[in-house]
Amino acid sequence: MYQATVPVFRHYLSRISDIVAIAGPDALDCAIADAPPARWQFATAAGFALRTTCPLAGRDLPDLPQGLGPRLAVARALLGAMKPSEFEGAETRIISHRAGHAEIDQTAQQFLYLFGLPNFFFHMTMGYAALRQAGVALGKEDFDGIHSYPAEHRLPPG
Repeated sequence: MYQATVPVFRHYLSRISDIVAIAGPDALDCAIADAPPARWQFATAAGFALRTTCPLAGRDLPDLPQGLGPRLAVARALLGAMKPSEFEGAETRIISHRAGHAEIDQTAQQFLYLFGLPNFFFHMTMGYAALRQAGVALGKEDFDGIHSYPAEHRLPPG
C-alpha cells in the first residue's frame, strides 16, 4: 500500500506545484462552469493525498492549512515522513469514512482504488482543466512529468 500511495502522491503533488508556478496566482481563480476554482481543486487534491494515506498508515488525519501553497508544502512534508513499515498490514484494515454525506466502510483496497486515488486525480484534473480553459499553456508533460513533446506538437491553450 505504501508504493501505491506515498510515491504516487508525492510525484503528483510536485506536478501540482509546478503547474501552479506556470499558471501564476491570477489564473488559479479560474474555474470550469460552476465548479470551484483551480486553487480550490488543487488544495482539495492535496487534502485527498493525506486523507488517503493517513488511514492506510494508521495515522490520524492532521489539520491542514487553508492556503494552497502551505497546504501543498505540509502534505508533501507529511508524505515524505511516512515509512513503508507504517503500511504493514494496511490491506487488512477496514476504512470507515465519509464520501460527501455517505458514511462508508471499505476494505483498504476499495478505499484506495475506488475512493482515494480517483478523488485525488479528479480534483487535480479539474484544476488542470480550469487552467487550460483559461488559456494557460499546459501540456500532458506538465500534468504527469513523464511525457515529452516538441513545441510544435503542443496543443494550443483554450
